[in-house]
Amino acid sequence: MSSEARPRGHLISPYGGVLCELYADGARRRELLEASRNWSSWTLAPRQACDLELLMNGGFSPLRGFMTRADYAGVVSEMRLADGTLWPMPITLDVSREAAEKLTPGEMLALRDGQGNLLAALRADDIWEPDREEEAVAVYASRRSAKPEAKLDEHPGVQRLRRATGPVCVGGPVEGLRRPVHYDYPMLRHVPAELRAAFAALGWRRVVAFQTRNPIHRAHREMTVRAIKEAQASLLIHPVVGETRPGDLDHYTRVRCYQAVMSTYPQNTAMLSLLPLAMRMAGPREALWHALVRRNCGCTHLIVGRDHAGPGIDSSGIPFYAPDEAQELVREHEAETGVGAVAFDEIVYVPEMGALCPVGDVPRGARPLRLSGSEMRRRLSRDLPLPSWFTFPDVEKELRRAAPPRRKRGFVVFFTGLSGAGKSTIAGALMVKLREVGGRPVTLLDGDIVRLHLSSELGFSKEHRDINIRRIGFVASEIAKNGGIALCAPIAPYEAVRKEVRHMVEPAGGFVLVHVATPLEVCESRDPKGLYAKARAGLVKQFTGVSDVYEEPRDADLVIDTTETSPEEAAHRVVLHVEREGYIDGGE
Repeated sequence: MSSEARPRGHLISPYGGVLCELYADGARRRELLEASRNWSSWTLAPRQACDLELLMNGGFSPLRGFMTRADYAGVVSEMRLADGTLWPMPITLDVSREAAEKLTPGEMLALRDGQGNLLAALRADDIWEPDREEEAVAVYASRRSAKPEAKLDEHPGVQRLRRATGPVCVGGPVEGLRRPVHYDYPMLRHVPAELRAAFAALGWRRVVAFQTRNPIHRAHREMTVRAIKEAQASLLIHPVVGETRPGDLDHYTRVRCYQAVMSTYPQNTAMLSLLPLAMRMAGPREALWHALVRRNCGCTHLIVGRDHAGPGIDSSGIPFYAPDEAQELVREHEAETGVGAVAFDEIVYVPEMGALCPVGDVPRGARPLRLSGSEMRRRLSRDLPLPSWFTFPDVEKELRRAAPPRRKRGFVVFFTGLSGAGKSTIAGALMVKLREVGGRPVTLLDGDIVRLHLSSELGFSKEHRDINIRRIGFVASEIAKNGGIALCAPIAPYEAVRKEVRHMVEPAGGFVLVHVATPLEVCESRDPKGLYAKARAGLVKQFTGVSDVYEEPRDADLVIDTTETSPEEAAHRVVLHVEREGYIDGGE
């Protein structure tokens, strides 16, 4: 944290101490706006935009900008800024190497949103390359062991750190020029100073915050009611509406669910406000970070559940964090943060009691009931009812609107395989069969068609092939999002980009990966376009299966070898699969 940086507009509040708002005043703002015409610019990624917003409005107090190397190093190794202040999460502005090379220390950098609007000015006091592997272990590994059993490389935060962050960081003080515009739920988007003022107006001296990235069901409400009684406090339901875990419900649906539950609390005991925070899913460190952010918002307590902000388990079923690690870390620093941890075990329903209670309070001999998130999603996808003890009718209604049963959702069938394997032929036959079934529009995105209309300027390097597949994935996801069926039939030789497409589609609809695993010698014997012969003669470069690799999928939903399988038989197998998965009805 630069010793020269000073926040503009200190606000002293009995609810959370000094609040550092970083917006420039009128004269300074005009000066910066005029000077910005000559600066380099950086367009913020969604996560960076969330971080900037909370820097500017004081949510990240005492930070006064994106971290310099010294602050970053202290946070990674000791959870403390260079001056010793407790702060557990790196808040850095990562940029491309090309952008960094245009800057020299001390220069100003214009920070813009995705629409090009100038949001803030950053003085680039420090430009450096972080050690991402050191950060991955220090921030995301379990505190219980130097060598955690969970597979750290499967942690979503680590994966993002390695694959989706720029190689260079730019640190320095920030001066805000414009508050980010949000067109959704403007009456619920309170900045920290507004929350403090609202608590004071209501006479709330003790406020417990409930951090959530999921809809509130009956167990969550029971937890919050018990928490406010235990803390003798009022309740701030404070969901994050920035980036959460991939696959989570969109925040629009979640907010409608929260609004539906608010009427179940006694009047003037609970308040709903949205927090534009981008989660890292860093478990214990993130829980402590959440406590500090809520302190800045005027809260005195934070509900810390088991595995708070954890990503769950790895592919072997091993949790990334111990269930109580987050609770322990927040409690360990209560005196320093000024935020008390209200810790809870899992809340379960006990039929013998006809009530919800913490799992530790279940009477001996009773058989508690619980419904996992995966089971809830399965029931919604199969149009099965949710138990009345699990959720509220209005919440279930919103969930069904957002996640209709599979037979009413769009989906994508993505064929991959060597040239000549039979992908396009099967896809064409499948298109006819699905149109015969009816009920949804069907679009065929064949590799050659896409190359002609969407990717005519691209070559066949790995970079260009990946761009082509991403374009197909984007179009397919839009088709699925709007209830249609997309049939994709490119070669798609690379595993990583196929996974990208799956992740792109699945929030919008179903995804079925079909590996047309016809052997190379069979494909080459067919050679309908003479491409294999040209590749063998060296006339076609980087040809899949000859001079370039084909990475066989490890996550295929169907594997079809067309050596002795006709196109009609292969298409029928796909129809049976999507029918079995519930995307079409057998009698439809």
